Amino acid sequence: MDLHLSLTPLISLIAGVLILVMPKLLNYIVALYLIIIGILGLVGR
Repeated sequence: MDLHLSLTPLISLIAGVLILVMPKLLNYIVALYLIIIGILGLVGR
């Protein structure tokens, strides 16, 4: 059985948990998420 884990849902899950735990970090988490997704999109993964 091959387990393939995509990076985008994993980042989303971690960001969601962090926002629930520390709501003050919302702006930083959203900004980092967008930057990471943008870089992955440019690299063409």
